[in-house]
Amino acid sequence: MKLIIAIIQPDRLEAVKQELYKHDVNLLTVNEVLGHGRQMGVAEVYRGTKEMGNLLRKIRLEIAVNEDFVEKTIAAIVKGAHSGESGDGKIFILDLVECVRIRTDERGSAAIG
Repeated sequence: MKLIIAIIQPDRLEAVKQELYKHDVNLLTVNEVLGHGRQMGVAEVYRGTKEMGNLLRKIRLEIAVNEDFVEKTIAAIVKGAHSGESGDGKIFILDLVECVRIRTDERGSAAIG
């Protein structure tokens, strides 16, 4: 089992969701977050002085998958989120030690679905 965390541009969320659904990945959590990568936010010129702007709005996806869905999920996120511009995002893959479905008390891979 893996937990896939993806940070993407807000305007790419619908495209990513559609790609995930095509690969039968239907269970996801979506959060609005703030952050920046190497671009260090938005640079603005104020009264002739360049100033760094605030943190940028991003979308964080959390998707728990069984091993056979890991590559499909990564491919779907990359396809849906890719624009070729700086700031497209990142994907993190973590080992998921345990998963428990609260309703049935199922554990492990069966709990993910």
